[in-house]
Amino acid sequence: MDTDVRRRAFLKASLASAAAFAWRPASLRALDAPQPPQATRIRFAAIGLNHSHLNGQIAAVTRGGGELVSFFGKEADLAAAFAKRYPSAKLARSEREILEDPSIQLVVSAAIPNERAPLGIEVMRHGKDFMVDKPGTTTLEQLTEVRRVQAETKRIYSVLIERHEHKGTTKAVELVKAGAIGKVIQTVSLGPHRMNPESRPPWFFKRAQYGGILCDLASHHVDQFVFFTGSTEVDIVASQVGNVHHPQYAELEDFGDVMLRGNGGLGYVRVDWFTPGGLGVFGDGRLTILGTDGYIEIRKSIDIAGRPGDSHLFLVDDKSPRYIDCRDVALPYGERLVDDVLNRTETANAQQQTFLAMDVALRAEKDARRV
Repeated sequence: MDTDVRRRAFLKASLASAAAFAWRPASLRALDAPQPPQATRIRFAAIGLNHSHLNGQIAAVTRGGGELVSFFGKEADLAAAFAKRYPSAKLARSEREILEDPSIQLVVSAAIPNERAPLGIEVMRHGKDFMVDKPGTTTLEQLTEVRRVQAETKRIYSVLIERHEHKGTTKAVELVKAGAIGKVIQTVSLGPHRMNPESRPPWFFKRAQYGGILCDLASHHVDQFVFFTGSTEVDIVASQVGNVHHPQYAELEDFGDVMLRGNGGLGYVRVDWFTPGGLGVFGDGRLTILGTDGYIEIRKSIDIAGRPGDSHLFLVDDKSPRYIDCRDVALPYGERLVDDVLNRTETANAQQQTFLAMDVALRAEKDARRV
C-alpha cells in the first residue's frame, strides 16, 4: 500500500466517523466525550498531528481550563483535517511561531514517536511546558537528553498515559490509597490491541520511528507498575519481543512481554496486536493489582460476561467480591496538569516517576530477546 493511500486511510480512521470513534480505546473515547470545560486558565498549542490520541490530549487540557489557540502540522492534509475539527485554533506558519509566542504556556503533541523528544526539548528550552502522547521518547539516548534539559529548565515533560485517561484505573488509585487491598505485591497488565493495518500510516511499521512494542504499547503498563507498587528502582528480570504472524511487515513487533522486579513490588506485562475481529472493542485490556488483603481487576474496555460499557472494576477482599461501575468517575489529570503549569507543582504526575517508567520500558525493549 503506497504512502498516499495509507495516509488517506489514517485520516479516515483518526478524524472521521462515529464508526471509527466507536473502535477507539474506551479510555480515549472518555477523554473525547463532551464535558463542560473550566473557564480559560492557560493558552496552549498543538505541534505534531500524527496520531488521533491528540484529540484526547486536547480534550483533557480543555476540560482543565486550557484554550487551544494555535497548531502546526508539517503534513498539509493532517493540518487541514485538524483545522476542520478545531476551527477556532489558528494554523501557525511554523513550529517556531508557536515556540516564540510568549502567550502560549503549554504545547501538546502526538507527532511521529521518534520526533517527540526533540520537539519536547525545544519546547522546554523556549520556556514552555510539554504534554506528549506515549511513548514520550523512543531511545534511552533521547531520554537522557530530555532529563538533562528538563532539569536545566524546570519545565514539565508530561506523558499522557493510560492511568491518567481511564476511569477504572483512576478508581483503583483511590481504592489502593485507601488501603482496600493492603500493600500492593504485584501488578499484572494485559494490553491486547487490534492492528487494522490498512488504517495505519507508514511510520507505524518502522521500528526506528515507533520504538518497538515494549517502548510503545507497554509504556502504559510499566507506568501502572511503577505507580501502584511505588517502586523507585526497577530490575528487568526478562523481556521478549517478536513478529510472530506478520512477515509482510518486517520491522513490526506484534508481541512482547516483560517481567519486572521493583523495590516496591513485582510486575508482569504482555502486549500484542492480536485482538480478534469478533470482539467489539480494540482489545480486552486488563489490569490486576494483587495486594496483601485482596485484589482488584479492571476490565478496561469490555466486560465479556455481558455488562454494557467500559471501565469495569472488580474488588475482592476478606468480605466479598464486589463489582464497581466506574462510568461516573472524574478524570483529574487535565485539571491537575493546568494547575501544575500555573503553580509549578507536580500534582498530575511526579516528574521523576514519569521518567522512571519511560526508562524501564526503553530498557526492556533494548534488552529484549527476539522470538
